[in-house]
Amino acid sequence: GRLEAVTQQMGYHPQYLDSFLKTQHYLMHMDGPLPFDCRHYIAIMAAARHQCRYLVNLHVLQFLRAGGDPQWLRGLEFIPPKLRNLNEINKILAHRPWLITKEHIEKLLKISEWSWSLAELVHAVVLLAHCHALASFVFGCGCEQDEGLGGRGSLKPMSLGNQCFCEATAGNSCSQELLRINRKRSLDSCMELDSLRERMQRIHVETEGREEMRLLQQDREEGERQGAEVGVQGGTEHCSDLSAGLSPLADTDGEVTGATNLACYMQDPDFGYQDFARRDEDQTQVFRVQDYSWEDHGFSLVNRLYSDIGHLLDEKFRMVDGLQSSAMAKRQGCEPSVFKRGIWNYIHCMFGIRYDDYDYAEVNQLLERMLKVYIKTVTCYPEKTNSEMFDRFWKQFKHSEKVHVNLLILEARMQAELLYALQAITQYMI
Repeated sequence: GRLEAVTQQMGYHPQYLDSFLKTQHYLMHMDGPLPFDCRHYIAIMAAARHQCRYLVNLHVLQFLRAGGDPQWLRGLEFIPPKLRNLNEINKILAHRPWLITKEHIEKLLKISEWSWSLAELVHAVVLLAHCHALASFVFGCGCEQDEGLGGRGSLKPMSLGNQCFCEATAGNSCSQELLRINRKRSLDSCMELDSLRERMQRIHVETEGREEMRLLQQDREEGERQGAEVGVQGGTEHCSDLSAGLSPLADTDGEVTGATNLACYMQDPDFGYQDFARRDEDQTQVFRVQDYSWEDHGFSLVNRLYSDIGHLLDEKFRMVDGLQSSAMAKRQGCEPSVFKRGIWNYIHCMFGIRYDDYDYAEVNQLLERMLKVYIKTVTCYPEKTNSEMFDRFWKQFKHSEKVHVNLLILEARMQAELLYALQAITQYMI
């Protein structure tokens, strides 16, 4: 399972890349409460909420390499009930995290033989938030590959070779070579940006929701036909499109290389982001950071229940905050810290998280309209991001600066999901 495109884009900021890879490696491959195959299946479920084939295919391969049961890849109906019960908070965290409550947590922790432990649930929650946010980055930077969606293409990032996604945490020569290449290339050259734009212009951009639904329906119908064929050949009963819709593609050597339909990993596919400002006033309240923050509350809880992950996440949050952005800020006529805080607080605001010490009028002053449209799309419904959006915002800015914005989106979104989930866990424990 390789993510050359992701490491290439993050490689514009090598210090952040190193921090990200350490966290990814720890979540997926180091000791922790969850079995390795379950970790990758949870990642599949999370990425499917945003129709991110790039991440789904990566984790399908890693799931199988971890000894996962191939039958699980047929859909949610074929996985253990304990894992399937995670679907509800996966859906809520991905789209409307402000709806998660201590009752959702209690339900998972108290279902007799299928109950989760607190440590397992914290691991799962971090995985879900991590993969939802990474899906935003994948779409935002154009890493999503063309996986046969009837011409719905995307950028084809230049390969950096066969660098394994998790190898860069091992301190080996490949890791250092990757960082050296990323530094040496300068990655901000006008020629590369022009090339990027030319490739973007050649891409057919899907902008209508009707077309998305049509393609999804085609996938489901194809899945039904495949499921029917399997049922006839195996003498088994034909199952629904959600349970039989996905079958991995195999190359000539029989290795699984991809997924034909993501619908089988989802329930309630129509559930999506809804503007927090339009929420039911009686259902939820604004999340005030002075009442529950990452620094004062979330960090200690997650670190206590899932050893060391809190330190890794905290380092990653601090790393993105410390990235150099003087050029971006200068072009916007403000200090770097002011500009980055405007983006961060705007993202949190879309999820109902407010800072009492911040003047939100600054957001409209700091962020031009096209940038706000781009940030909202990548944050709230990344699957609707297209190359034209990437091309149109900040035309005068370097590619590395646009990647910087996507890193802020990734981390701000992940922290927002974690704040809601960890607060609900805290309320349950109290």
